[in-house]
Amino acid sequence: MAGPVERNDATAATKAANAELLNTLPFSDKTDFENAHKGFLAPLPQAVVKGKAGNVIWDPNKYGFIKEGDSAPDTVNPSLWRNAQLINISGLFEVTDGIYQVRNYDLSNMTIIEGKDGITIVDPLISEETAKNALALYYSNRGKKPVKAVIYTHSHVDHYGGVKGVTNEADVKAGKVQIIAPDGFLEAAVAENVMAGNAMSRRASYMYGNLLPPDAKGQVGAGLGTTTSAGTVTLIAPTMTIHKTGETHVIDGLTYEFLMAPGSEAPSEMLWYIKEKKAIEAAEDCTHTLHNTYSLRGAKIREPLPWSKYLNQAIEMWGKDAQVIFAQHHWPTWGNDNVTALLKSQRDLYRFINDETLRLANEGYTRDEIAEQFKLPDSLAHLWSSRGYYGSISHDVKATYVLYLGWFDGNPATLNELVPVDAAKKYVEYMGGADAVLKKAKDSYDKGEYRWVAQVVKHVVFADPNNKAARNLEADALEQLGYQAESGPWRNFYLTGAKELREGVTKGPTPNTASPDTVRAMSPEMFFDFLAVRLNAQKAGDAKMALNVDFGGKEGKYLLELENGVLNHTAGATSAHADASIALSRDTLNSIILKQTTLADAEKAGKVKVTGSGDKLNQLLSYTDNFDFWFNIVTP
Repeated sequence: MAGPVERNDATAATKAANAELLNTLPFSDKTDFENAHKGFLAPLPQAVVKGKAGNVIWDPNKYGFIKEGDSAPDTVNPSLWRNAQLINISGLFEVTDGIYQVRNYDLSNMTIIEGKDGITIVDPLISEETAKNALALYYSNRGKKPVKAVIYTHSHVDHYGGVKGVTNEADVKAGKVQIIAPDGFLEAAVAENVMAGNAMSRRASYMYGNLLPPDAKGQVGAGLGTTTSAGTVTLIAPTMTIHKTGETHVIDGLTYEFLMAPGSEAPSEMLWYIKEKKAIEAAEDCTHTLHNTYSLRGAKIREPLPWSKYLNQAIEMWGKDAQVIFAQHHWPTWGNDNVTALLKSQRDLYRFINDETLRLANEGYTRDEIAEQFKLPDSLAHLWSSRGYYGSISHDVKATYVLYLGWFDGNPATLNELVPVDAAKKYVEYMGGADAVLKKAKDSYDKGEYRWVAQVVKHVVFADPNNKAARNLEADALEQLGYQAESGPWRNFYLTGAKELREGVTKGPTPNTASPDTVRAMSPEMFFDFLAVRLNAQKAGDAKMALNVDFGGKEGKYLLELENGVLNHTAGATSAHADASIALSRDTLNSIILKQTTLADAEKAGKVKVTGSGDKLNQLLSYTDNFDFWFNIVTP
């Protein structure tokens, strides 16, 4: 495909749609800006953070075109522009006495809590490099103090990936540093980032706008933060696990009371209250946006009803005393009345999404019909913290419908529809051919009917991916939808789709969530499950084999059995009739998985001992797929 092309201006229809919001929302309310600046101590260093190969990991100047106080460009939804101005308020901030945050050195915040003997770090960003620089900024302003603990609030990569930038495994193993996490953290982190990690990371390149230029016609933010860093993702396993709500621990001289919130914003998540500080740490369950109950990058659906109940529990536990609430995105809220008001509005936001979706479903409306007519009460809709900068009413409501009722809408006509390419060819044929469709679609585009244009022209593109006129018209429609989107991820999806239609698949930096540390953190069971996901049944055919695997020591023995195109494993089992027995350490297996060595070289070095038919293991590995990251999304 062609290289970069000229991007369109906002059309009259887009300008009108964006202008309408200016008269709907309370833009004169500057409270969030006051709070986002409050406690400012130092700006971010302006040097670009680079990797060992000179690759750009984080550029603090990237969003310099977003100026606080400037009116929104015609090509950016004014509410999203306001959000972008807020999340670009960067630097080191004091939350309250002894609690500090570094903001906008990555998608998430890094929080530093000063204790009796040192500091506790909460959520060390995505990348080792950005976390290291964030800690250096704190040290340069508050003095160097030893890291005594690292707390992961939940299992998403932007909340643990930079851990080796703030501590190291030697200090953790020596007991100098605790790693604290909620129950189920390691399993959730590995499962989400590895099992479907390739597809999820590819879609994340759309969601976070990693492939878009940062400008008024491109990436302006991701709703929760500006974008994701592109450095080294690390992971150190927890040494201490929090199991139940009400659990209290003294960490470096401060009293933490925990509230478990599994299945809310992440499968494994927790909030807490620091009694001496009268401070609520809300993790990612109470921020200044409607969050995702389903992530557009792909993830298991999150449940808005328990989410709402966790926030209600936080009010019951801490609402009378709390003087500040802070989270791992956005800025804090101060004052007891304001803290409880934010918690209540966020509680009611997720509860309403749950209850109203079910009410309408029980009246017979389908997923898309519910999303189209769904409206928040004005008391919620006009709150800035309820706006859909990251989630959206549309995709959260659709996710809630699917959570309860699944993908099928009950109409048998949708039970077994044709696949997109076959359906597209039929649609185009029925509509009189590609030229006729494009002529009508162009008329619709001129009327500002961009949703319909994208929907109908998609069929022409899938029927003939080489139809340049169709690709360009769909790209034009997606572009205008992006300019109108209030959600950062929606804007990024639309504009990345437009770019890919015009230019083809272009490769760019994205986080590698299935990083070496993540692979090393996998239990043997997780690893064998991942190997089974990679097994190509067509390649395996009628192959049948059994392998004994002995990792030695606490990692134990496993029996692998390939049959019926499926790879099963059984812990603690062996077979006297196995085709081969393989003895190796887990470290050696990791090196082979990470392609740091080969099975043959490991055997020669004496790190792998094979008895029986050694070719069987190679045969098994030959049946597995290596996933291509840059698969097509907007074309078949």
